Amino acid sequence: MIDAFCIVSTVAGTIGPIGFLGLQLSYGLNALFGLPDSFLIQSIIIIFAVSIYVISALSGLTKGLQLLSKCNAVLVFVLMFYIVIFGPTHFIINSYIQSIGNMLDNFFLMATYRENELWLSRWTLFFWGWFIGFAPLMGILIARISRGRSIRQLILIVCILAPLVTCFWFSTLGGSGLAFEIFDPGSISGSFDGFNFPSILLSVSSKLPLPLVSSILFLILSIIFILTMGDSVTYTISIVLGDSSTPYPGIRVFWGIMIGIVALILISIGSGGVSALQYFIVITAVPVSIILLPTLWQAPKIAMKMSNDQNF
Repeated sequence: MIDAFCIVSTVAGTIGPIGFLGLQLSYGLNALFGLPDSFLIQSIIIIFAVSIYVISALSGLTKGLQLLSKCNAVLVFVLMFYIVIFGPTHFIINSYIQSIGNMLDNFFLMATYRENELWLSRWTLFFWGWFIGFAPLMGILIARISRGRSIRQLILIVCILAPLVTCFWFSTLGGSGLAFEIFDPGSISGSFDGFNFPSILLSVSSKLPLPLVSSILFLILSIIFILTMGDSVTYTISIVLGDSSTPYPGIRVFWGIMIGIVALILISIGSGGVSALQYFIVITAVPVSIILLPTLWQAPKIAMKMSNDQNF
């Protein structure tokens, strides 16, 4: 039953980004090259993405997933340093340092904030559900790809270094959008009229030098990111179902295709499908959050034992 809850919540959290990828790329191709922003183009994009990450999942951890992860990391750092150098550098650095300080100083105040129920229901609760739903299976994946590492290395990289780098990426991309909007009101928010989410990324990239090149690179990064996510989720679900570190190929293919099919169905519905998906993500995360509670006191004990066993 626990496996079932964890799989459903992870699948729900994966379907969303794949559907959003179709919407994002279709909008981007329309804005940059004049291709029609239609369900047909969105479907072709999703089918292409599903085909690639299923093939990657079949190739195993040391081939497809490792290649996609490396490409993803390299392109993220290239774009991040490009924005920092040619974008609003001072604003990005200041916002990153100040945001980390504010988070550490007001962690409990922000974690228990309840005044604006509308904000909490639309954003905080949704992303809480999204991230918590990924936790169990991503823990399995991280443990699987970290064989040979010490428990100290794992905690340092996953719990400290990765969040700091991730926050810097958000400060770089999101901070640039904020800076452009502050310096030129309406330049970013204007494209968001009608909750046009896919337009935001291109609005930010259009303010950078070589806007066409940076926009194309951002679209490529979106593709690689979703491919990496689809690959890792498909592989990990197959591990749980197959009860083996080397999951059966048929299970990998089945789950990879099913995730793509549901994403296609939801974007065909329109905005109602996206809203239904958001509610589904939050609902499936509730039992998973309860399942995770024992790890709050068990994980430190297990980590300490592993550290002592490894002589660290």
